[in-house]
Amino acid sequence: MTPALNKALPEFEAQATGGVKFTPQAYLGQTVILYFYPKDNTPGCTTEAMQFRDRHKDFVKAGAVVFGVSRDNMASHDKFKQNLELPFELIADTEEKLCHMFGVVKNKIMYGKKVKGIERSTFLIDPAGVLVEEWRGIKVAGHVDEVLKSVKALKKAA
Repeated sequence: MTPALNKALPEFEAQATGGVKFTPQAYLGQTVILYFYPKDNTPGCTTEAMQFRDRHKDFVKAGAVVFGVSRDNMASHDKFKQNLELPFELIADTEEKLCHMFGVVKNKIMYGKKVKGIERSTFLIDPAGVLVEEWRGIKVAGHVDEVLKSVKALKKAA
């Protein structure tokens, strides 16, 4: 089942770094940001992760928890997290269950070849577990600030 705007997230389970098991139920009462990115240790993804890291205190202050999601395995995530000193967990979606559920797997052209890749996307889930905003096919510049603005607006509305 694909999550839809203004609807509660379907139930699912995902493994994250730090031994964390993510389920929508476990984070009820908190605003959740799931940001999908193509690959650990690549330029755009590193920049995006660093921007979420640098604004992390602001997200926490606004009552939000951040999760990065990619198809990389746990070992890759642990290294990426350690190298960048990320204060949030990364979900290892090696079987692409979440990527397909959220519809972020897209056909891309890389070096003249068609490949399936992850479209950089972010999803904002409110404390009731409802998907309230989504950004798809985003550019890294300015994106984290935009997400933070939405999180703060959500907190004000609560």
